[in-house]
Amino acid sequence: MTRGWFVTGTDTGVGKTRVAAGLIAALRAQGHRVAGMKPVASGCVATPDGLRNEDALALLAASGLDLPYGWVNPVAFAPPIAPHIAAAEAGRPIRFAPLKHALERLYDHADRVVVEGVGGWRVPLGPDGDVADLAAALGLPVVLVVGLRLGCLNHAALTVADLRRGGLSLAGWVASAVEPGFARAAENLAALADIIDAPRLGVLAHRPLASPSEVAASLQLPCSAHARTS
Repeated sequence: MTRGWFVTGTDTGVGKTRVAAGLIAALRAQGHRVAGMKPVASGCVATPDGLRNEDALALLAASGLDLPYGWVNPVAFAPPIAPHIAAAEAGRPIRFAPLKHALERLYDHADRVVVEGVGGWRVPLGPDGDVADLAAALGLPVVLVVGLRLGCLNHAALTVADLRRGGLSLAGWVASAVEPGFARAAENLAALADIIDAPRLGVLAHRPLASPSEVAASLQLPCSAHARTS
C-alpha cells in the first residue's frame, strides 16, 4: 500500500501546490498525519532562517506538523529559473539519494506524504535525471494536474503516454482551471477523460486563494488513500 503520492503537472503554473495542499487537507480530515514535501524548489526568498519557497511553506502549513523546513524542501535555490540551471550556477548538482533519504525521514513522522514536483513532468534536474525520473526513484504513484487552457489536450496526452512508457502508476488526475472563462471547458473535460486512463479526482474552479480545506472539498482521494496505516 502506498504511503505517498507525487503531484506533477502538465506544465508549470497549473495548480500543483493547490492540489497537493488540498490532498493533505483531505487526508488530515480522515485522521491521517500527513507531511508535504517539495524536494526541489527554485525562486526561493532569502530570510534570516535561510532560503524559503512559497510552495513548500504552503505544504508545511497545510500539514500542521512541526517539521524542520529543510525536511520539507531539501534543495532550495534563489533564482526563479529552471532548477538544473540554478544548481549548476550554485555548484550544487541535484542528486536523488538525499531526496529519497529525506522522504524516508518524513515517513517516520507521518502516515502519508504528498510530494510536489517542480515545473512540468520532464523538467531537467541534473545528473540523476528529470522530474519523471525523480518520481520513479521515490517509488510513488502519480497524481497529474492538468491546467485547463488551450493546448491542455496535447500536454495531457504527451504526459500520460510518457508516464506509461516509464512504467509509473497514475493514481488519478485533477483538472485545474488556470484561465477564467476557458472556452469549451466541458468539451475539453470530456476529451481529457477519454485521453487519461485513470480516475478523475476533481475539477478545481479558478480560485487561486482557496484554502486547502476548500480545495479538498472539490477532490476525491486516490483509492489507496482511504486505508489507515497501522
